[in-house]
Amino acid sequence: MTRLAAANLTLAYDQRVVARELGIAIPDGSFTVIVGPNACGKSTLLRALARMLRPRDGAVYLDGALLSSYPSKEVARRLGLLPQASTAPGGITVADLVARGRYPHQGLLRQWSRTDETVVVEAMRCTRIMDLSERLVDELSGGQRQRVWLAMVLAQQTPILLLDEPTTFLDIAHQVEVLDLCADLHENHGHTLVAVLHDLNQAARYATHLVAMSDGRIVAEGPPADVVTADLVERVFGLACRVISDPETGTPLVVPRRRRPPAAEPGTARREIQSQAGAAAG
Repeated sequence: MTRLAAANLTLAYDQRVVARELGIAIPDGSFTVIVGPNACGKSTLLRALARMLRPRDGAVYLDGALLSSYPSKEVARRLGLLPQASTAPGGITVADLVARGRYPHQGLLRQWSRTDETVVVEAMRCTRIMDLSERLVDELSGGQRQRVWLAMVLAQQTPILLLDEPTTFLDIAHQVEVLDLCADLHENHGHTLVAVLHDLNQAARYATHLVAMSDGRIVAEGPPADVVTADLVERVFGLACRVISDPETGTPLVVPRRRRPPAAEPGTARREIQSQAGAAAG
């Protein structure tokens, strides 16, 4: 049984409907990446899976039960979410922010424990931020901050992690750093990951299961090698391209077709021929 799934979703913001009759089943143990053009419904779907957006129709299921039936803390013990834009409180240290990931495990009868301390340290170790633990979050670079937020989500100890555009606003080196870290969490720590990404080549490189969306619908899903074709890229993104094998990973690599040179002005070719003829005669 798939732990996280949705059926017959209608998703909307006020009167604007984003998706109708949308269904998805996240493969357990996968690194699922959702791609598609702007405003196609990628982040909206992720928000519904995270219970941040109530479906107008249909339902999201977690471990066989309606997601809406769980208490908030129980959802936070099963699903970890890294939203698109995260803002830390002013003056908070890295260690204190990561420790906030333990909130779902706290209660009147269970306060901070040695177990919590161990989990926080392990989360910082996995995300390679131990040397930043006493730094203020406000002082960090974008890539460092993103690793800190990932550590906080890891400290929740959830089997499923939802990541909404985790590489937004990062330069290429920090994008790869964050995605390598996500791949490590999936491959070596057993997490099921669901991420929304804009970059199709990065999605194809890191995903084990790729979901392509267009106009609020899922138009293709499966292994990247099956999904990323020149026909699909042109149909979904409107981009003429070739799809070749990435020389580093063997995954699909989208190469845009070369832009056609502008048409020559009338008479240009005749003048060039006359000029060349004159030069030869001289």
